[in-house]
Amino acid sequence: MKRYRYVYGPVPSRRLGRSLGLDLVPYKTCSYDCVYCHLGRTTDKTVERREYVPVADLLEELRRKLAEGKKADYVSLAGSGEPTLHSGMGELIRRIKGMSDIPLAVFTNGSLLWKPEVREALAGADLVLPSLDAGDGELFRYVNRPHEEVTFDRMVEGLEAFTRGYGGQVWVEVLLLGGVTGIRGEVEKIARHLARCRVDRIQLNTVARPPAEGFARPVTQGQLRRLQEIFAGKTEIIAPPAADEDRPPDPGDPDSPASSGDAVMALLERRPATSGDIARGLGMHTMEALKRLEALRAAGRVETVSTGGRTFYAVPGHKRL
Repeated sequence: MKRYRYVYGPVPSRRLGRSLGLDLVPYKTCSYDCVYCHLGRTTDKTVERREYVPVADLLEELRRKLAEGKKADYVSLAGSGEPTLHSGMGELIRRIKGMSDIPLAVFTNGSLLWKPEVREALAGADLVLPSLDAGDGELFRYVNRPHEEVTFDRMVEGLEAFTRGYGGQVWVEVLLLGGVTGIRGEVEKIARHLARCRVDRIQLNTVARPPAEGFARPVTQGQLRRLQEIFAGKTEIIAPPAADEDRPPDPGDPDSPASSGDAVMALLERRPATSGDIARGLGMHTMEALKRLEALRAAGRVETVSTGGRTFYAVPGHKRL
């Protein structure tokens, strides 16, 4: 079977259910270098928009994956970098909408929404999920470490302009760090900016996987509940309690092609994952996922990283703790 290079999943998503993902840019090509990123440090910090991956190649892989008939709640443009850096994103969205009736979502850090061409490219998506992790320029530079062309004012003005002109759903993620942005005064600043946007949901998150920097610490569930009250409109907490990551998956079919080592590696190349993540994403039993993961670890293809009392499997070199 021909290996997938750009399409992965469906993977379990706390926000979207089962998400069939497309990688539009090379690994860690991003306009930010966030301290909390579970993919590690950015290796190509850029705001250059170009066709990093041929649109035709992305569509060919997606057609093959859809033909397998696996259930997905969303097709997601996400992956291991900032998807709005892809200059063909608008055409890709139109073509995907023409081949499937599965809703299409775009995960973005929101850094390029001040560009009219990016806002136009996103217009055909059903759901856009931008982020806002800080309420002022100083903490924006500390937490997100943006490219020098992305100023805080430019970023928030772009977010406001996009949300007020876009016809689909907008769910904004606010990822809070313990002792930094996860305190009342800083959250109030973020809430004031979001009050000027048209947002359908505000989703509070915190560090849940091994971060790029060891000093990026999570906010407790209790703190998140208290901070949730600051925001107007529909606000929900998407950060998982510790036990949630290892809830039992559906048994699935351990003999399906999805259970192969290649399928497991395709997920781990995008993000670290627990055995429960792998089991849910590929529809296999937890013990089958553990067997595959331990075989990959014995072969030196993956390593284990512990954080928050949970064990994650990761591709060596992708994590810089």
